[in-house]
Amino acid sequence: MNEMVSSEPPDHDNAVEDHRQLAHEFLELSREFLIAGNLHQASEKAWGAASHMAKAVAEAKGLEYRRHSQFNHVINEVRRLTNNERLPGLRGVANDLHSYFYERKRNLDQDVIALDLSNIEELLVILEPLTE
Repeated sequence: MNEMVSSEPPDHDNAVEDHRQLAHEFLELSREFLIAGNLHQASEKAWGAASHMAKAVAEAKGLEYRRHSQFNHVINEVRRLTNNERLPGLRGVANDLHSYFYERKRNLDQDVIALDLSNIEELLVILEPLTE
């Protein structure tokens, strides 16, 4: 089947807004999954929130973010731009949340994940102004 490929440039403003919106939706979903006790999904959706806000920043700042490993690069660049020393720790929390998806349920701690979600909310607050 032939797929049409557009020759128009990507819609930069919509891409930034789409990623920002997904970040907020995923953060809300992560809270809902946490309340329901689905810690794997709570963790993964929180990672998704962090990742999509980083993608919004990357799009806004002209940084590349096409692979998982580039999340760290984007957050490191933001730290350089803002001198916010909380970012390395928050980056680590996001990566930890993503890794929880691969853990056995008995190894997940609801209280720790709840704290991690608060940290992801802080990360979004730091990153979002850089998307404008």
